[in-house]
Amino acid sequence: MLTRIGNVEIWRILEGISPFLTPAQAFPELGEDGLALMHQVAARQICPETGQFLIPIQAFLIKTPKHVVLIDGCVGNDKTFEMHPHWHMRSDNRFLAGLTVAGVAPEDVDYVMCTHLHVDHVGWNTRLENGQWVPTFPNARYVFPEIDHAFFAAEAGVVYTESVLPVVAANQAELVGADHRLGDHIAFIPTPGHTPGHVSIEITDGADRAVITGDVMHTPVQCLRPACNFAFDADKRLAVASRKSFLEQASEGGHLVIGSHFQLPSTGVITSSAQGFGWTER
Repeated sequence: MLTRIGNVEIWRILEGISPFLTPAQAFPELGEDGLALMHQVAARQICPETGQFLIPIQAFLIKTPKHVVLIDGCVGNDKTFEMHPHWHMRSDNRFLAGLTVAGVAPEDVDYVMCTHLHVDHVGWNTRLENGQWVPTFPNARYVFPEIDHAFFAAEAGVVYTESVLPVVAANQAELVGADHRLGDHIAFIPTPGHTPGHVSIEITDGADRAVITGDVMHTPVQCLRPACNFAFDADKRLAVASRKSFLEQASEGGHLVIGSHFQLPSTGVITSSAQGFGWTER
């Protein structure tokens, strides 16, 4: 278990940690001083052998008193993604083993909630059975941000056809707004920019609160440099605005923040000062 928020359990389901571009490719606005900053505050995100940017690929299993909810679906097995060899045609059961450690079988999951519909967040939505893509979680409702679904359905690339469309075809998808809430403990926070409908995830129980970033940020460096965009932010101006708003709210609340792609343990708090925002690992 990663942490507990009141009576709600949050389990990390780690699929793996893989190199992903160089820091300069991943963050084109980083600059030499930004790279030095990354070595200072996020050294474990730089591969010592290759110098590439390392990102954990992880999901989060939320156990509330009423529901079992999976946040995001990692890359998955047998998926087509030739531009990144570490993700292409994977055959690794670490993700499913992580569910087992958490005491959950795919049949036990009530909801799957995707922060957005990129390849590394939807892969385990489906799995290959007898040559057909079928929902991995047969009893779950899959909650997709409506804006993101419309955007990716219009493009209908291989990620959508392998990992999203089969869920829609099975009538297990729910398309919802950016203000969606699930029961008493889980809610979307709209953070568009990385994708048009991107959301972060808030988990609460009474006064206790945590927020899962999704891809509004990819590294603690972006806490200190919120204007530094990730290479795959679709709307860079909007991504910066969402990141700054996220940082302001998190620093005022003082609650736990779980960075979806931050170096492990991926948990900390956002601080603020006259010099700007910061990240304190917890």
